[in-house]
Amino acid sequence: AAGGRALRWANGRAPSRGFRASPRARIAMPSWVIDRYGSNEVLRFTREMMFPIIHFPNEVIIKVHAASLNPIDLSMRSGYGATALNMKRDPLKLKTGETEFPLTLGRDVSGVVMECGLGVSYFKPGDEVWAAIPPWKQGTLSEFVVASGNEVSFKPKCLSHTEAAALPYVGLTAWSALNQVGGLNQSNCSGKRILILGASGGVGTFAVQLMKAWDAHVTAVCSHDASTLVKKLGADDVIDYKSGNLEEQLKTLPLFDFILDNVGGSTEKWALDLLKKWSGATYVTLVTPFLINMDKLGVADGMLQTGVTVGSKTLKHLLKGVHYRWAFFMPSGPSLDEIAELVDSGKIQPVIDEVFSFSEVPEAFLKLEGGHARGKTVINVISRQ
Repeated sequence: AAGGRALRWANGRAPSRGFRASPRARIAMPSWVIDRYGSNEVLRFTREMMFPIIHFPNEVIIKVHAASLNPIDLSMRSGYGATALNMKRDPLKLKTGETEFPLTLGRDVSGVVMECGLGVSYFKPGDEVWAAIPPWKQGTLSEFVVASGNEVSFKPKCLSHTEAAALPYVGLTAWSALNQVGGLNQSNCSGKRILILGASGGVGTFAVQLMKAWDAHVTAVCSHDASTLVKKLGADDVIDYKSGNLEEQLKTLPLFDFILDNVGGSTEKWALDLLKKWSGATYVTLVTPFLINMDKLGVADGMLQTGVTVGSKTLKHLLKGVHYRWAFFMPSGPSLDEIAELVDSGKIQPVIDEVFSFSEVPEAFLKLEGGHARGKTVINVISRQ
């Protein structure tokens, strides 16, 4: 699929297919929005959310069949990252007086292409697609959402929309950490010892499956009640972090080639000691202070503090013979193409904790807020998926 994406552009300029208007003019749509930051009471259902518009020739409008929630939705609801995200939304501060509200949350979408921009040749109306929408854009808890064509991929044929909506954001987050930042791929993982901290959440369950698909040896850390699930996904060793001192338990095992940390906190203080020294072994954490620094210190000082922090930690650990890295979610249609191939080949499956209807979005947020989910919380925007 990724090769096909490139092939369609290989012989010069992509053919324009023009805009495709929906059968009847639309100016508003149903959506769940927030008008201010706070706890769950800020969620508001409206039928008057502005219908998305194609502003750039590479954009598509997707009719949302299913979406899902991620921890970032809880954080964004409370205002986490607002400074950095607003800078990304309006870097030149052209929209004076305007705010990000009403803001629609939700990052994952599985649905059907409704309209295409002039420069889009890879998709056409009616195509079943999936995507993860970046957090600085309006989200997917709506009837329709607009996305850049390079953020979108054809939905795996073997999955329903409900199943497909569980994968894009966590899949791309794990892909960023393991492949883009960590340098792991299908050809270099065989026999490598991988440790995944926080293995039973959305990113963790995807990472376990991806590493097993690439023939690595996986040690997964989770609670005892999630161990059966994680073993079923292919983990070779499962460690219950509640059954004793986790650091001491892991020290009894052979050293690792790679660690993915979905937990953060105190684990960073000792986890790097579990890596093989002077062998290219790498620790990648998804828990970083980047957005918090910008919220607390402002854009300039926050970026400076973040740079100093990551630079000093990288150098400190490099002198000890291991690599220290931060990773972030990165939207990518081509990466989703590769993930779709793994899904259709049966090597990766969605892990869904619970499915809610579109009218139950507040309940879905409360479920996610309760923690200890085993997989993803999915929202059926269109019923009967």
